[in-house]
Amino acid sequence: MLKLGEKQTLMIVKEVDFGVYLGESAQDKETVLLPKRQVPDGSRPGDCLEVFLYRDSSDRMIATTNMPKITMGELAVLTVKQTGKIGAFLDWGLEKDLFLPFREQTAKVREGGSYLVALYLDKSSRLCATMHVYDRLRCDSPYEEGAYVEGIIYDRSPQFGLFVAADDCFSALVPGKEDYGDYEIGDRVRGRITKIREDGKLDLSLREKAYLQLDKDAETIMELLEQNGGSVPFTDKASPEEIREKVHMSKAAFKRGVGHLLKSGRIEIGESEIRRKSAE
Repeated sequence: MLKLGEKQTLMIVKEVDFGVYLGESAQDKETVLLPKRQVPDGSRPGDCLEVFLYRDSSDRMIATTNMPKITMGELAVLTVKQTGKIGAFLDWGLEKDLFLPFREQTAKVREGGSYLVALYLDKSSRLCATMHVYDRLRCDSPYEEGAYVEGIIYDRSPQFGLFVAADDCFSALVPGKEDYGDYEIGDRVRGRITKIREDGKLDLSLREKAYLQLDKDAETIMELLEQNGGSVPFTDKASPEEIREKVHMSKAAFKRGVGHLLKSGRIEIGESEIRRKSAE
């Protein structure tokens, strides 16, 4: 049986001027064309070739000896070549680009951006890409709690947080309470595994352990002061929401960073502002 979106080893059953027809056996009535430019030199009827099956620009099933960057059942990070009103077109290594419908995007994609996708067949039996990959991710990672992993953000939820594919294949989540950065879908992140759930899915933190994160948070606060002329119009008594919006960290982390800077004599706190302390 000829299968769209998959690599198959098929036999040359017939030669024609414009290529060869391939089937599962010499008697197979279901065949597919391999264009002449794709036929390896010296190939003859009876020879077997590894090919990939997809649809050409005329919507006809066709074979190619060029192997794409993704096949059915796989996940891959692909780059957007072009965007339009109904979707985007991805570079998957074949002459005809892979269509990513707008409804299959978890966020609006941009040209040149790279995103994690899977293949599916639409209602017209055409190969398309989808960014809805949650149910396709694996839950059998080899990692232990405390390990660091790298992955790509493929979805985002105000309720749950950042959905990450660790190693581009394992299901992971940065819980909403840990989502303090200005992250976008398609961004690559490095996180620490804080929990392995019973179903094998991973919880991640994009921050170091508190004692390791302290210096980084302090420097982030100092950079914010520099960017704002030496002061900011709020203190560590501001609401968690305001701190999250303006500093991209939790109130607890902000207070620890401010305390660290106070002890080192780098800042001073007024009634309604934090100021960089002038060198005496």
